[in-house]
Amino acid sequence: MINYLQPEFHVDIDYDRCHKCGRCAGQCGWGVYSFVERPLPDDAKCRACHRCVTFCPAHCITIKRSDLAYRENPNWPIRARKGVWRQAASGGVLLTSMGSDAPRGSIFDALTLDACQVTNPSIDPLREPMETRTVIGKRPRALGERVPKDWAGRLTLSTPILFAPMSFGSVSLNVHKSMAMAAKRLGTFMNTGEGGLHADLYPYQDNVIVQVASGRFGVTPEYLERGAAIEIKVGQGAKPGIGGHLPGEKINAEVSTTRMIPQGTDAISPAPHHDIYSIEDLRQLIYSLKEASGYKPVGVKIAAVHNVGAIASGIVRAGADYVYLDGMNGGTGAAPAVIRDHVGIPVELALAVVDQRLRDEGIRNEASIIVAGSIKSSADLAKALALGADAVALGSATLLALGCHLCQSCHTGCCSWGLTTQKPELTRRLDPEEGAQRLVNLVSAWTHELQEILGALGVNAVESLRGSRDRLRAIGLDAQTCEILGVAPAGR
Repeated sequence: MINYLQPEFHVDIDYDRCHKCGRCAGQCGWGVYSFVERPLPDDAKCRACHRCVTFCPAHCITIKRSDLAYRENPNWPIRARKGVWRQAASGGVLLTSMGSDAPRGSIFDALTLDACQVTNPSIDPLREPMETRTVIGKRPRALGERVPKDWAGRLTLSTPILFAPMSFGSVSLNVHKSMAMAAKRLGTFMNTGEGGLHADLYPYQDNVIVQVASGRFGVTPEYLERGAAIEIKVGQGAKPGIGGHLPGEKINAEVSTTRMIPQGTDAISPAPHHDIYSIEDLRQLIYSLKEASGYKPVGVKIAAVHNVGAIASGIVRAGADYVYLDGMNGGTGAAPAVIRDHVGIPVELALAVVDQRLRDEGIRNEASIIVAGSIKSSADLAKALALGADAVALGSATLLALGCHLCQSCHTGCCSWGLTTQKPELTRRLDPEEGAQRLVNLVSAWTHELQEILGALGVNAVESLRGSRDRLRAIGLDAQTCEILGVAPAGR
């Protein structure tokens, strides 16, 4: 068939400056370049990951978006037309990776923090103590209430930031090592995702949250005992209502051993847990995991969907120590584009609804709320705390810090930066020591900026900001959205 799709990007090489060293061909994981006396690019294969641009010694490569013009049609944007052309040629489901690139906007971007100037003067974050520690788990019901000695199920974070679950297999072992090392240095936690815990991460087990998903990949008594906490994955924000799929091409010997599945076979985790059909079933699994692990904290990860407040209430009443809310703008290693772009709700709305529901029912102190789904800056972090979160989890931002250029092709296993691939010649490009330092730098910078924000608000602890929606104002949001968020419009 004739391919109606034209290349999205154009690789422009200044051959007058080119050293003809072939480094671009060696660096590209997508096979863009062939080399016959000089590099010859195939534009159709380019993902604009910029690996060749970054490592070209002559700096002679430029990646440009194709200037090919299409007839304008408001009812049929080019995004929709390309989708039709792809499926007409392949007859398959359109797979994609990372977060949605639909032009939807972010609610966080429409919120602003309201500073103090007179009634509660700002605090100098450089000279006064600013408390960024937070506790994940059950809290005292009232100020001054003593915490019983037998209270298990609590994690202490030096900063309200964790590294989001990304499974070994969907990402490389060096990504996991980078996150684990950074979590230990920062005094926070990384999450294994549903791919099990590689033996190389055992030294960092005190800073690792292990995940139990429907496929039970890598789940053993030792796995549960090694985690600082356990997370039951019910849903994911980028693909609510469907399970996971890791292509067999990414199941090498190490992934096979860690996940306890045959090498080269697709790893498919079904949408439902076949032992959870009610809140009573969930409660039984939560306490089974607690007993199996010596009563470590157990949380439940769910996607942000309609009626999420009632779902979260049931989770807390079932005995979970935290609820992990994942919004529709969150990242993924692989998902049908139609699910990623059109199913679920933004995490900002889900967070406000869940926080308010738990408060109304008088059980907000029984569990913490962790949110994820395109947390892009320390400002988003502060706004999430004000909406009711106890902490945020970084997934896409973590990969970006490690070199990701959002080419949205993680599912192919050809990542030129060595992040979402299992090919040895690619994975070795990420040095775990350097990766860990980059993550430490990012989280440290955001934590310092959070302290600056707290100072501007006239408070000296993240606990004083948590759930304080009166510190937020909305710009350009409709009245109904403001009502759901519990946020007043700017000027009021």
